[in-house]
Amino acid sequence: MTHSNQGATSPAQIFAAQLMASFAKLGVRQVFLAPGARSQALAIAAGQLAAAGLIDLHVHLDERSLGFNALGSALGSGEPSIIITTSGTAVANLHPSVLEASHSGLPLILLTADRPAELRGVGSNQTTNQVGIFGDAVRECVDVPAPTMDDVDEAGLREVSALAARTVSISLAWSRPAASPATDDLLRPGPVQLNLCFREPLSAAEPNAAQLKVSVALPERVQVEPRFAVLSASVPTVVLAGAGAGEHAVEFAESYGLPLLAEPSSGARYGSNAILHYRTLLADHSTLVGEIGRVVVYGKPTLGRAAIALLKREDVEVYVVRSATMGHFDVSRRAKAQVDELVFDDEVPFEWLAKWRHLDAAVVSSKTAGQLNRANIVREVWGATGGQDDLVLGASRMIREADAMAPAKAIRIFANRGLAGIDGTIATANGIALHNPEGTTRVLLGDLTLLHDAGSLAGDALGAQPANLQVIVVNDGGGSIFESLEMASQLETESFDRLFRTPQKVDIWGLAGAYGWQHQLVKTLDELRTALAGSGRVIIEIDLR
Repeated sequence: MTHSNQGATSPAQIFAAQLMASFAKLGVRQVFLAPGARSQALAIAAGQLAAAGLIDLHVHLDERSLGFNALGSALGSGEPSIIITTSGTAVANLHPSVLEASHSGLPLILLTADRPAELRGVGSNQTTNQVGIFGDAVRECVDVPAPTMDDVDEAGLREVSALAARTVSISLAWSRPAASPATDDLLRPGPVQLNLCFREPLSAAEPNAAQLKVSVALPERVQVEPRFAVLSASVPTVVLAGAGAGEHAVEFAESYGLPLLAEPSSGARYGSNAILHYRTLLADHSTLVGEIGRVVVYGKPTLGRAAIALLKREDVEVYVVRSATMGHFDVSRRAKAQVDELVFDDEVPFEWLAKWRHLDAAVVSSKTAGQLNRANIVREVWGATGGQDDLVLGASRMIREADAMAPAKAIRIFANRGLAGIDGTIATANGIALHNPEGTTRVLLGDLTLLHDAGSLAGDALGAQPANLQVIVVNDGGGSIFESLEMASQLETESFDRLFRTPQKVDIWGLAGAYGWQHQLVKTLDELRTALAGSGRVIIEIDLR
């Protein structure tokens, strides 16, 4: 029969062009590619679409960095990111970012190229079992057989477009994955893997994906029934806001006059109800803390042992507002209900919030005006960030310092708190910054978190680079976060340093120069303020050793 791909010599290229053109037609714009042979048809199609301005293409050498760059893009925009890799270890290197995306509810579309079925299990080069490699971290995994010329006729290409539509829909939680039971009424965005087998010839010059006329649309969105609960206003209640809580936690707390205990990555640490020193108050076991009879949880709290201990108190009711991104949360295994909306049966006594405000104001912060310490670093970074700016917090000591010292301020804050690892922090920030061309994206992290992802400083040398990206590294010569944990008092200093602190002596100035970044070493708060007011791609090193 006759179709637009007549004359093409590679079924792989016809399939790849139709698939990528369908994704572009569905509005998926961000595509992240690592070079490879088995995936060359997908890469060529992506290049054609990018040349026509139909997608934004980002190319990286390292798949691990690539995955977090795509994750950051999804985190910053809420839209799916496509990741293209070749076969073998390239796929395995995506695992950390796929896990984080799964636990954070971020839409990633993984196009993992593979050998055809006849080359599996026979020792073929760069071949391993990629089907199910991510386990339940993906919402769905589809093993797509290598296409033949018989598969890329008009009917077959319609199936390719339908596959693209279903993939996007599941990644956004519009459709129910095949493995999801019909009783599962909370669908969450997340990664979807298309494991795409290709036979030689692996590519061709035609068809041009940008010139294909595809007809494709997303299916109708699945509707879920919300859950409600009515609470007694007589029970003293606080709101605990963890990662991903957002403005809904603030609105709920302010609507009913409740104290708001908000982690910095919650996006809810602002407003008149925010109790900034809640970590200190909970740890001190004040009389007021003992009066708490109920906790309403938004998002995923991860930073404070005292907060988790509060959830485990047998005299405290726990209600969890379900998160469409962070998913199920019940670390105490005693939540009375997981709901979508809560209301009170009466007015909450104003005196309850007034007591918390009074106690919060009475907490005496250390008087360290003018000193270059962690508390003042947090204050300066918060003070410099506003308007169009974004702030990314690495999983290190500084996010905990921010939990204790950050002021109440409505700014856009991001953090990888799905699994709270230090993986890919710079790559994540780079992906977020792609969607913030007007403001400055700042990432506040420790030296080990920087070094763990140093390769992501390379970025996409030939593609678009965020204009203003500041990596603020608090260099204390290793993992000082472990000083507050049990092993610090149980081990001799030499053993503690070797096993946990892992001191490093990397020349960060040399590291910045090797990757083409500016570097500023600051030794005073005034120098920090000046550095934060700058522009460009810069590593701001604060040496606390």
